[in-house]
Amino acid sequence: MKNFKKYYLISATPDQVYLALTVPSTLLLWTGEEAEMSTEVGSEFSLWEGSIVGKNLEFEPDKKIVQQWYFGDQPEDSIVTLKLHPHKAGTSVELIHTNIPDDDYDNIVEGWNESYFASLTEFYEE
Repeated sequence: MKNFKKYYLISATPDQVYLALTVPSTLLLWTGEEAEMSTEVGSEFSLWEGSIVGKNLEFEPDKKIVQQWYFGDQPEDSIVTLKLHPHKAGTSVELIHTNIPDDDYDNIVEGWNESYFASLTEFYEE
């Protein structure tokens, strides 16, 4: 199991980024795909036609999102924490993804960099 941590700069305010990550209609705008998402703790979510699925564990509006991502029958939960920090250029998003299965690590990191945050960054730069 591996962990991944990185900061991403988004040219939008923390409240705008939070809404982009938690509201299905806004998720559709920047991902191009229908999304199942709720800010109800314990609710399940699905992004990118089910390629990302899991359970919502914690929400702190405009500041933090904690999710469990599913990777089959792994012994430890894979936890994604997104912390939104105000930044002079918009929002600094601190990503911490723990317990990524070794076989999935490279694909997950590539997904974070080239799909998830690349799409979100591009959405606010247009």
